[in-house]
Amino acid sequence: MTPWISTREGWLIEMTNRLRPMFDACGKPIPQTVRASCSWPSHRALRTSGSTASRVIGECWRTDASADGSNELLVSLSLADELAVSECLVHELVHAALNCEHGHKGPFRTLALQLGLAGKMTCTFAGPQLAEILRSFAAELGPYPHAVLDRTNEKKQSTRLIKVACPNEGCDYIVRMSQKCIDIGLPTCPCGEEMVQEVSQ
Repeated sequence: MTPWISTREGWLIEMTNRLRPMFDACGKPIPQTVRASCSWPSHRALRTSGSTASRVIGECWRTDASADGSNELLVSLSLADELAVSECLVHELVHAALNCEHGHKGPFRTLALQLGLAGKMTCTFAGPQLAEILRSFAAELGPYPHAVLDRTNEKKQSTRLIKVACPNEGCDYIVRMSQKCIDIGLPTCPCGEEMVQEVSQ
């Protein structure tokens, strides 16, 4: 039994190597130069409004986009379940085997169905037989060493407002401003004095 993989990229590469014979049997081998990484896809990876079904969870780059002619695959940081990660990887490997030609039509559809992917071709999932194979491979590799990163739960940092006060003794007039506004210019107190930024000690 293979020792459990300690890195996400190592896990993806080992899963890719186990999938190679299946692609070979379909006459569309996985390129030897393919790389797989856990990252955010370059577009629509962080969609937070509308249906999350339109959020991109995987991506494959053509060989001519790489300086050394490799296909670069990205599996979203939003995936951590071994089956979901493997399904995404198979989908992107289909693109790699075709060097990202044909979109999700024609040869892509043919190869995806041969391998056991099902569903809408832009959002495939493993059919029962492929799912069983992927689970068995994942059991050999051990848990996917990643935890879901969900940017939809990220709290936006509020703008820090800075205290600006009247320098006149006995005048308690204060306002709070953003640094951007302070950089434009400080206001004048109703008493006629130019206000000053309070400096933290």
